[in-house]
Amino acid sequence: MLGYLLPRAFRPILSLLRGTGLLVAASGLHGLLLPLRGQAEGFSTASLGLLGTAWAGGYVAGCLLTPRLVRRVGHVRAFGTFAATGAIIALLTGLVINQYVWIVLRTISGFVMAGTSMVVESWLNEKTTNNIRGTVFGLYMVLRYASVIAGQMIVALGDVRDTSLFMVAAMLFCFALIPTAVSSAATPKPLEDIALDLKGLYATSSLALIGCFLIGIASGAWGTLGVVYGARIGIGNAGIALMTSMVVLAGAMFQFPVGRLSDLTDRRYVLAAGAVGAAAFALLVFVLQPRSAALLIVTMAAYGALANTLYSVAAARANDQARSDEFVKVSGGLLLFFGFGTMVGPVLGAVVMADMRPESLFLVIALAHVLLAAYALLRISRSARLSQAAKSAFRAMPAEPAVTPETLRLDPRTERSAR
Repeated sequence: MLGYLLPRAFRPILSLLRGTGLLVAASGLHGLLLPLRGQAEGFSTASLGLLGTAWAGGYVAGCLLTPRLVRRVGHVRAFGTFAATGAIIALLTGLVINQYVWIVLRTISGFVMAGTSMVVESWLNEKTTNNIRGTVFGLYMVLRYASVIAGQMIVALGDVRDTSLFMVAAMLFCFALIPTAVSSAATPKPLEDIALDLKGLYATSSLALIGCFLIGIASGAWGTLGVVYGARIGIGNAGIALMTSMVVLAGAMFQFPVGRLSDLTDRRYVLAAGAVGAAAFALLVFVLQPRSAALLIVTMAAYGALANTLYSVAAARANDQARSDEFVKVSGGLLLFFGFGTMVGPVLGAVVMADMRPESLFLVIALAHVLLAAYALLRISRSARLSQAAKSAFRAMPAEPAVTPETLRLDPRTERSAR
């Protein structure tokens, strides 16, 4: 169906887009299923938080190490190994119900998702011509959003207490292998190593660097423990799946209006206002302690509309201040630092949830956003506003560790910076 809807110029990348959609759907399903099953099995809050930390740690490691692995064994073998490993892990987590085993497997799962994403994205870069690069980048982002929502909603169709959903996740990983394995696309160039220059990033934009770390803390805490919170207040698996999906969908829908606003004014004001709004909705949940699924879904959608746009604005702020040839270096570094934040967030959230009521998760989320707003206001008071001419074009980026530095090479700003 998708092949008939897309123009002929997009046909060479169709199989790669199908593979990406299946991979992200598998990851979305598995990522939501594990904390739900763990909560049902009585796993400790600390171990549930460590599931998120382990995945983020594996993902960051995968971004750093995958280029070396691909250079040794090639793209096709690397992708096949990653996808098969993802399927095996999905099955193992359904067969071996043990919190410590799951933490180890979740680390490998994060590494696998980084590896598969980077291989597919390098293929897309190779097959995408410059005249359609912007459209392909936008289509790729929409596909990732839609696929993660579709994967999460599958949870509502099964029982988390048996192995069926784990088997479905494994099947999706296997199906993702087929379009890429039979693709006629030529093997792309070797992946480039990713360098993390913290000193350089801080000099370019300390607000973007610190902001991405704080956004990562909030995103990691919610992404891992929001499911646990929903289970503990009893809104049901369907309600939890809809709640987490609406957070993603609202963030996707508000990327353009928030980005457009940041293009027209000082991005620091947009960062500060968005962070204050996200903190306000988080505190609202903590204070009101809603038990109605409908009310909670609406409140969290409003939170997602603000919180899930902040990463894109912070990255745009850094690229405004970077040289034209530093786009991939700066954006890739911010992405990794965001990943470090997602490793910290679940641990902090688990600590407060273990000592207090379930809604205490939102204290961690609110604190991260308050600190971001405070630092943005501090930078406003200490540095001048950039001129409109100095700004780069805003591009939406998911506020989750689901994008790799290789994704950034799809961005049309990469092609312009290389001139």
